[in-house]
Amino acid sequence: DLSRDYGRGAPRAPPRQCFQLHGVMKADLKTVVSSIMNIGSSTVGACGDVSRNVMTTPAPFKSPEYEAAREWSKVFGHLFRPMTPAFSEIWLDGEKAASVEVWGKEVGEKYDIDNVMKHDNGRGVVLPHPVEPLYGDRYLPRKFKIGVTVAGDNSLDIYTNDIGCVVVMSEDGTEHLGFNIMVGGGMGRTHNKESTFARAADHLGYVPKEDMMEVMKCIIAAQRDHGNRDVRANARMKYLVHTLGIDNFRKLVESYHGKKIQPWREQVPWKYADWMGWWEQGDGKMFLGVHVDNGRVKDEGEFRLKSALRAITEKYMRPMVMSPTQSIIISDVDPSDKDGIDAILRSHGILDLPDVDPLARLSMACPALPLCGLAQTEAERRMPDYISRVRSVLTGLGLEGDEIMMRMTGCPNGCARPYMAELAFVGDGMDTYQIWLGGSPVLTRTAWPYMAKMKDRNLEATLKPLLQMYKEHRHEHEAFGDFCHRVGEAKIREYAEPLTPDMKPKPKPKKK
Repeated sequence: DLSRDYGRGAPRAPPRQCFQLHGVMKADLKTVVSSIMNIGSSTVGACGDVSRNVMTTPAPFKSPEYEAAREWSKVFGHLFRPMTPAFSEIWLDGEKAASVEVWGKEVGEKYDIDNVMKHDNGRGVVLPHPVEPLYGDRYLPRKFKIGVTVAGDNSLDIYTNDIGCVVVMSEDGTEHLGFNIMVGGGMGRTHNKESTFARAADHLGYVPKEDMMEVMKCIIAAQRDHGNRDVRANARMKYLVHTLGIDNFRKLVESYHGKKIQPWREQVPWKYADWMGWWEQGDGKMFLGVHVDNGRVKDEGEFRLKSALRAITEKYMRPMVMSPTQSIIISDVDPSDKDGIDAILRSHGILDLPDVDPLARLSMACPALPLCGLAQTEAERRMPDYISRVRSVLTGLGLEGDEIMMRMTGCPNGCARPYMAELAFVGDGMDTYQIWLGGSPVLTRTAWPYMAKMKDRNLEATLKPLLQMYKEHRHEHEAFGDFCHRVGEAKIREYAEPLTPDMKPKPKPKKK
């Protein structure tokens, strides 16, 4: 309703499990923000040098490890919320919201979070500030992102966060013991500025759950006190971790905590899942992942996703979960309602999941033009065309069954986390993209830059040599990103550059 009445009509599901409304006029901002606050949601943490919205695995399984991940993501969101009354003074005329933030009601009293926030261990974690005991009067050097998941489930790009927390369970899987913690991830960079870079997080160690909130405060304090406040482009915690090294950063955190951080505990290998389609929750109910192309919840011609979601909500009143891959999950569905929900989706032009190209399921793109002032070129509006064109190249090479994780952004800031993808297009001028290769299909390492500027018209000519080499030299069942990582930049360039238009050496001008 807010997007219809005050925005452009099509809300977006961006890659951090939130939603965006574009085109809101300044005169309507107070109405929109207060409406969101008064239903128990929030826009706090959508920007600013504070902890942003905390991500977690979207899969609503009713099992001890998934329930722990969901609960503790709410704990961290409440622990690091800004305490200033300025927000309510501006948007709610100083009044309290009609409904407390949902996660605050669920975990605030249970974990005594307000008192934990203010608890001072005497080591400089808590500041003598009357309002903001953790942020003080300067807040953090830059935005701060936290993710929580279970071992093996990397549906949320856990390595891209400032802090990634992985639930550790007892051997029989019944008791939540603590967390493996990783630190120093982040995507943002600036073109032609080598001091900025994308970075995957390092493993910090294991922390028992009884110490977890205090250790998280200590990590925040380390970044607050030692992060770069002079050069904003280098202010994220990833640069502090990179500069100190993980061992020295660990010692810094331990100096605030007063205890040693235990070694990282072995866990099952990571897998990537988008949790699309129908799944059993574990409590007799089901959940459905609804694929949304690039997060656009819209009605356009016979494709009426926005109307379909409204119809499902009005008839079944089931909760909806935002996915880290720009899609939506409908949870707590009675099995008897499964066919009815499928019928509503089909009648509104939504493809059955087997009919969605795997390239589309694996892809992400930021809104970019015309909605983002930082965008240098298209992303969201161009990605469907690139999926079709890449599929055509794959089919032409006899690779029609192959899947490649592709991501696209309109600028180098990395909102769609392109630097983790197997193949990424990063905007660098109108209709021009950098090409990045070699990210992991399970999202555990960053890609590397292959081409500085690819013109849109040369997409097929650029990718065909790469995919031809992949076809000829890959190992059995080897993913494209793993192939590029194994073979390496030098060999790929040697094979592909002579065949690639934007990489061919320019002929020297003839002497007169």
